[in-house]
Amino acid sequence: MVYQPGNNNPFAIPSKHGEMPTFVVRASKPQLPPVDVILETAEVVSLPMRTRFRGIAVREAMIFRGLKGWGEFSPFLEYDDVESANWLAAGIEAAWQGPPPAVRDTVPVNATVPAVPASEVAEILARFPGATTAKVKVAEAGQTLHDDVERVAAVRELIPRVRIDANGAWDVPTALEAISAIGDVEYVEQPCASIKELAAVRRVVDVPIAADESIRRAEDPLLVARAEAADIAVLKVAPLGGMRKVLALNTALKMDVVISSALDTAVGMAASVATAAALPMLDHACGLGTGALLERDVAPSFVPRRGAVSLRLVTPDDDLPLAAPDRVAWWEARLRRCHAILMAR
Repeated sequence: MVYQPGNNNPFAIPSKHGEMPTFVVRASKPQLPPVDVILETAEVVSLPMRTRFRGIAVREAMIFRGLKGWGEFSPFLEYDDVESANWLAAGIEAAWQGPPPAVRDTVPVNATVPAVPASEVAEILARFPGATTAKVKVAEAGQTLHDDVERVAAVRELIPRVRIDANGAWDVPTALEAISAIGDVEYVEQPCASIKELAAVRRVVDVPIAADESIRRAEDPLLVARAEAADIAVLKVAPLGGMRKVLALNTALKMDVVISSALDTAVGMAASVATAAALPMLDHACGLGTGALLERDVAPSFVPRRGAVSLRLVTPDDDLPLAAPDRVAWWEARLRRCHAILMAR
């Protein structure tokens, strides 16, 4: 069937030029908006970071508009297409389905401290007014355990509750040494890469262990719970395929949950905040204040006030910091490949 403007097209929205695109819908395929419809309103942005984070100095993202609002497609550049397709599914859900029902209007958030020298900690924390919890990046390549200990100690002087994130960089002996040296923390996020290693660390230490990559990058996200490898699940909306998938996973895991961002723009962050606002229980501050790490965002960032961010819809600014044409072409090609993967599923 070929849809034309006015043909009761369930996906069509006004394009950037005020017209409806023509496209083909195959009834045997899943109900996804056709790729050309997504690209009609898509913009690729280039957002400079205040501080290098996760090795990134400039955050690139594609945003697009659907019937229910805006969605974001921003898998990290090194991710393959199969993994990146989940991010596209999340963006489509946000744009064409909108958020799930909320049970709270605000979400407590942690401050996020990159792997900076201890002398820069106070400047970073000043961007998170009222935060009572801070997540501190540790195990950065090229740094030492002494650097981590000093950074965490500097945070403790200003924030009462500290959690650390090693992004799977330690082996088991190194993790045990580091956890002992760093001292009291709320939890240690992904100290080691494998589920087997997480379980080994958890059996020895008293501090709770949180799993991030072992859930969102696993073929079976429930394996962490079955292996009793973690106490807390750190769930990220875009990598896991969307708000409703995260809420379903929260139910299945039967663990404490922290909703965290994937260095989202304000568009993607709106979906993450909406997910946290829809959780039946929320006992930990969420990692949803990373907009403070961006020098420029696509809309007013979710900047914490009194340690929390408020639930809201986001409409991008008119004067977006657009990426160069070659980067736009790269992202459009990536979206087409990921869309094909979603259609095949």
